[in-house]
Amino acid sequence: MIGIRHCLLASLTLLATPSTAQTYSNCNPLTQGGCPADTALGKSVNVDFTKGASDSFTPSGNPTYDSNGATFAVAKSGDSPQITSKWYIMFGRVEVVLKAAPGAGIVSSFVMQSDTLDEIDWEWLGADSEQVQSNYFGKGLTTTYNRGAFHADSGSQAGFKTYTIDWTANQIVWSINGQTVRVLTQAAAEANQYPQTPMQVKIGAWSGGDASNSQGTIQWAKGPTDYSRGPYKMQVKSVSVTDYSTGTQYKYGGTSGKWQDIVAVGGSVNSGGGSKSGSSAPAITSVSSGQPLPFEGTHRSGSVNTNTNVYPFVAQPTTLQTSASAAYSNYPGLPSGWTVSDSGKVVPGAASVLDIPTRFLYLTFCSLLAGFILGSRG
Repeated sequence: MIGIRHCLLASLTLLATPSTAQTYSNCNPLTQGGCPADTALGKSVNVDFTKGASDSFTPSGNPTYDSNGATFAVAKSGDSPQITSKWYIMFGRVEVVLKAAPGAGIVSSFVMQSDTLDEIDWEWLGADSEQVQSNYFGKGLTTTYNRGAFHADSGSQAGFKTYTIDWTANQIVWSINGQTVRVLTQAAAEANQYPQTPMQVKIGAWSGGDASNSQGTIQWAKGPTDYSRGPYKMQVKSVSVTDYSTGTQYKYGGTSGKWQDIVAVGGSVNSGGGSKSGSSAPAITSVSSGQPLPFEGTHRSGSVNTNTNVYPFVAQPTTLQTSASAAYSNYPGLPSGWTVSDSGKVVPGAASVLDIPTRFLYLTFCSLLAGFILGSRG
């Protein structure tokens, strides 16, 4: 029997209103039972946002689309537009062509994050057009503040550049326009903090300099934000993703948080990645220039210290939704049997194909249901 969740997905896809699909709160498989399996991408996709929205991503905060791609505009307090992939990768390569947003206090983010809060980041501060920050976290912990680095990135706000994260069990490689700027090996990472669980892709912009944030957050973001000078726009032209592992779903076979506990349903976990990954680290062609401010950002801490004038501090929930406190920061994926085309289009599975009369009635019902939902918004 077709469930109401599948009907909602179909109706919202038909009416191009996928924002209501974010109906599931976070579930951390290491601390909670009954978490849903993660939909596996299990292949490579290339998403061209100049052609419009992709149903491979769940939007929030109303990103818009035109010939420049997806635009994430911060115009007022509380704005935090973003997109989140409906699938996960288990080691892989993600390449994003983007132009960072200008403006004091404005943060542009390209984040890979798992249900266990493993994370790999690129972040741009609108007040600093010459640098970009790279960072990583394991299980959302910020026991130390020596993980991030600055990298020269002139012109990030003036035009589109290509930013890549290549992630395997052995190393993470950050590169800009094909030039490696940082390599982190598993051996060099903080103890038990190397990211190694299935990740979603999240892209968006937010105001770290908003007056509602802690002083530490505003300081890190080089705010405060002056909204009268906005809107501040981050633009993303395209996203290319290769999942190094295969299968239809990724499940947690234990609570160690290690990649060896991940089960690939109908496939296998490839810890080594592609031909260019998993062996020796590539040469670093651009040197990092120091540590970012010790910003905890969206991450939880083992400390009970909540004094915003000292570290660690906790950012307010206006940030890009990557924290455990965000109510809807992960989407459990596609219905069983549904897949994603090479261009990022969601394709219903064969098992969901109904006979013609039933399909007509089903889609009619779903359209009416979606119309009711949209009408209730007004």
